[in-house]
Amino acid sequence: MSKITHIIKRDGSQVVFTPNRIANAIYRASVAVGNRDREAANEVARQVVAALEEQLLPGEIPNVENVQDLVEQKLIENNYATVAKAYILYRNERARQRAKRSDRDSMPSGNIPWHKLWQSLDWAVSHEVHTTQHLNQKIRAGKFHEIITAAEAAYFEDVENAANLILERQDDIRMVFVVGPSSSGKTTTTTIIGEHLAKQGFKLKTLNIDHYFFDLELHPKDEFGDYDFETPQALNLALINEHLVELFAGNEVRIPYYDFKTGKSHPDHTPMHLEEHEIVLIDSLHGLHPDMTADIDDSLKFKLYIEPLLQMKDSQGHYARWTDIRLMRRMLRDASFRAYDPLQTLLHWHYVRSSELRHIIPYSTTADTVVNSGMPYELPLYKAKLGANFAEWAESLKNDPLRVDAYERATRVNELFKEIDAVEDDSMVPENSVTREFIGGGIYKY
Repeated sequence: MSKITHIIKRDGSQVVFTPNRIANAIYRASVAVGNRDREAANEVARQVVAALEEQLLPGEIPNVENVQDLVEQKLIENNYATVAKAYILYRNERARQRAKRSDRDSMPSGNIPWHKLWQSLDWAVSHEVHTTQHLNQKIRAGKFHEIITAAEAAYFEDVENAANLILERQDDIRMVFVVGPSSSGKTTTTTIIGEHLAKQGFKLKTLNIDHYFFDLELHPKDEFGDYDFETPQALNLALINEHLVELFAGNEVRIPYYDFKTGKSHPDHTPMHLEEHEIVLIDSLHGLHPDMTADIDDSLKFKLYIEPLLQMKDSQGHYARWTDIRLMRRMLRDASFRAYDPLQTLLHWHYVRSSELRHIIPYSTTADTVVNSGMPYELPLYKAKLGANFAEWAESLKNDPLRVDAYERATRVNELFKEIDAVEDDSMVPENSVTREFIGGGIYKY
């Protein structure tokens, strides 16, 4: 047992010292470079703790920087140079994000699809749903169904436009990616894109990337027992790339099967091959990540990026955050389809957000088109379903130094909900709506 009982965080607060956090950080860096030796990570962590105990004076409390400096030192001493580099890069990236903490949830300006954003704002203004006040006026005037109808029409127009762009390149395209951060609406959009293309005579085959997850026990885990399975390294990217090359060469491959109940991967499970001119349809968080399709020529790919680009301001002039909308969506979906408590989703979200800022959004500019899945009518429905939860979390997480991220998100959403009228009845939402992917009751299987 370590002699060290507490550690000082960067904000000056003291928290309980947990050596397992050091091992998890080292293992996470190892995974990033393809090394999944958990015992080696544990050994380096033990050396870090021992060295830290030798350095400290009696009664002295270490800080986070002390620990991280020793991690780098011990990784290099143990000849883990590539892991050390990954750890240093990750540490530098976290420092950069902290430097812009007040704006950490906004998309970097170079990655914002400005044309699409202005189009979405123009639509919101013309339909008078660009502020919480205007939205409430519509609801109180009995026009909630009009908001739903207009928003759904705009989304389907976006998807149809994307399908038409694919048709323009039908002689070249062999694979279509529907990509976006968590709970952006990829699954529904992939299905609808597939329906459009099938009507035009396209032969399609879906490749489920989720079956390429490594075993759950191989993913990094934090001190709360939560696995970080949001990174592209959670997937066997090399095998995906290999299988796609084989498929396009006319060969049969055997897709692995991932059992989400047990967290185990079963290799060589399901045979798959492509017919002549058949297109591969892929819905994936990391479809834009270069390693997934490293050996596939870009001319064969069509990449659709989807995000809820909702343009709605509160009374203080702050826009509703896209990441908060997706958080609410994922809470509802996890609760409905994965028996996952909404609080667990909130506490896990920092992994989601960190990964997408590093591995998804930076590649968004490589997409061929952007679809907006944001619906202004979502927020009144979500308030009815989750409003009490966020009000409770805004209080219960207030003084927990280990849950600062979750507290800030809960407080922000709670303040937004205070300005929005709740709507209990979701029966007016169409069965083929992207919103049904999260609230249930739709015609598609998820």
